[in-house]
Amino acid sequence: MAGKGLILLYTGNGKGKTTAALGLALRAAGHGQKIFMIQFMKGNPNYGEIQASKLIPNFTVVQKGRDAFVKKGNPEPVDLELAKEAIDLAKDILQKGEHDLVILDEINVAIDFGLLKEEDVVDLIKFKKPSTTLVLTGRYASEKLISIADMVSEVEEIKHHYKKGIPAQAGIEF
Repeated sequence: MAGKGLILLYTGNGKGKTTAALGLALRAAGHGQKIFMIQFMKGNPNYGEIQASKLIPNFTVVQKGRDAFVKKGNPEPVDLELAKEAIDLAKDILQKGEHDLVILDEINVAIDFGLLKEEDVVDLIKFKKPSTTLVLTGRYASEKLISIADMVSEVEEIKHHYKKGIPAQAGIEF
């Protein structure tokens, strides 16, 4: 059983925010905890974390996005509908309180891109049970969410192989 539930936030322009959340999931699974991860704006079933989650007991991952880029400030109706489905699912999962760790992957980006309103995410947090740890990931975390979080880590890009022309690689970026 988990201890005190926290709100953890991973943000910044560097690579590794989702990876950090997945590391927490792996650690939680090692302690027999139940994990639920919702990926906002991601819809590729071939991502490594989707495949790996099937091998880890009590780890559920749900993607609520298309396998396509979303237009910042001008999302398509399908993107708005998927974000609404994701936030509704998150509310349901948090209300039930059956999971020790709930990860809302790329939720900060969903707010920044106009798929969600910041106040909807703030309201969502109120449904978190005291023993549930909630993780919010993605670039562009708002000051409001940063102030609410118990822990904030900013991942800073110093150097990235992509700038050398090395494309995204399976097992590294996805």
